Amino acid sequence: MASYCKLSDLFPIQSQLDHALEDATTQEEKENLVHQYLHKIDENYLIIPDFEEGLEWLNTDGPLSLRKELSGKVVVLDFFTYCCINCMHLLPDLHQLEQSYTIEDGLVVVGVHSAKFPNEKVLQNVRSAVLRYDITHPVVNDRDACLWQELEVSCWPTLVLLGPRGNLLFSLVGEGHREQLFLFTAAALKHYREQGLLKHHDVGIKLYRDSLPPSILSFPGKIAMDPSSKRLAIADTGHHRVLVVSNTGQVLHSIGGPSSGRRDGNLFEAQFSSPQGVFIKGDTVYVADTENHLVRKINLSEGKVSTLAGTGVQGTDKEGGALGPQQPISSPWDVTLGNAGGDVLWIAMAGTHQIWALFLEDGKLPKGSDSKKGTCVRFAGSGNEENRNNVYPHKAGLAQPSGLALAPTEPWECLFITDSESSTIRSLSLKDGAVKHVVGGERDPLNLFAFGDIDGKGIDAKLQHPLGVSWDEGSSLLYVADSYNHKVSLSAPDTLTMH
Repeated sequence: MASYCKLSDLFPIQSQLDHALEDATTQEEKENLVHQYLHKIDENYLIIPDFEEGLEWLNTDGPLSLRKELSGKVVVLDFFTYCCINCMHLLPDLHQLEQSYTIEDGLVVVGVHSAKFPNEKVLQNVRSAVLRYDITHPVVNDRDACLWQELEVSCWPTLVLLGPRGNLLFSLVGEGHREQLFLFTAAALKHYREQGLLKHHDVGIKLYRDSLPPSILSFPGKIAMDPSSKRLAIADTGHHRVLVVSNTGQVLHSIGGPSSGRRDGNLFEAQFSSPQGVFIKGDTVYVADTENHLVRKINLSEGKVSTLAGTGVQGTDKEGGALGPQQPISSPWDVTLGNAGGDVLWIAMAGTHQIWALFLEDGKLPKGSDSKKGTCVRFAGSGNEENRNNVYPHKAGLAQPSGLALAPTEPWECLFITDSESSTIRSLSLKDGAVKHVVGGERDPLNLFAFGDIDGKGIDAKLQHPLGVSWDEGSSLLYVADSYNHKVSLSAPDTLTMH
């Protein structure tokens, strides 16, 4: 039986390159370092195992093999799971890479879907994610994470670059490595092209999306209703648009779509990119324009769309404090309107695992300083991906908050949060900023794998990646979209129960 290597065999060699690149000052120096490294790594001949037989493949005519169809190619393996916001953040880098280098140039990107949640192992759900995220490269559903385990991958996302013999070249862990990804890929293609080892054959790409009929909606993310006008706002996420409809289903306005873009202006020229959360009040619709990393405002009476927060580039700032259009933000997933001494838009900032506030009027956060109109600032969450509750909002830890519901009256006066990656419902006090547990998860703040499908109380109740929540003030009940369990659950915050 052949002896294969693991990522741990690569790390000691690559770490020397990583340190040298940190000290390099010019692009030419960096390219020379990578060129020397490739000669060295070739001598080690670190070969990885092939994909298991019988796996389910998407976007291809059939299964791919490192020893056959992918032989002679530089291959980028993207170990991802479709729920993960960090994996989503990586997709634009891969898309740009595929635009820069084609399969005929010798580059193939392969998504290796390695599920976190049981729901993510189902082929149809992976297929939907491939469509939703507009993934156009081959994807293998490695439902038992066989290759992940054989290589000893440790977290999502992880990129593994292979040479034309299935030989390990580089590994990049997490998001935010675009420069290294392009540097390594360009160098590898040049290195193996000069050696005559690259092949230019097709690998049998067959996009699943091309076989589908048109649909009225495409992966609608969220919905909101204006009680006074009875109008609904729908985030038609896959069509990159927002619909405003009557309570009888008549489409009154369609803003954006069908393709993604980023443009303010009148309702007919405005563009969005995979909008998620919406909130409608009167003639105003607030939109979490997720993949543009913006918060937008639709003024129906004036017929205009404007940007309230974000620069259009994914931000890494975890504190904020600048005026909205100057404040970079990261993957806002939901919005709801509230009050903090003045109107404020609460934002579930999934990309930084926090709750932010956008002041529509002058106001003040609990345990915070005064903020001027237009200020966009962090309210709760350290930015660490955790299930950590704390009376001090900045010390609490959230994990990809994806849904918000406002309970504005006594005794609640809080935001309820679906914290998707911890599979919990949390509350955030609007009086003192305390973050508390409602249901789901477990006591260890670092355990983000405490999920399931169990009715019960507190941590005995289990959810699976909830994405939405709605508050019924009359009954004091939460309606929870327990997304990966395919259920709507009821939670009573006063007794910390769920059923």
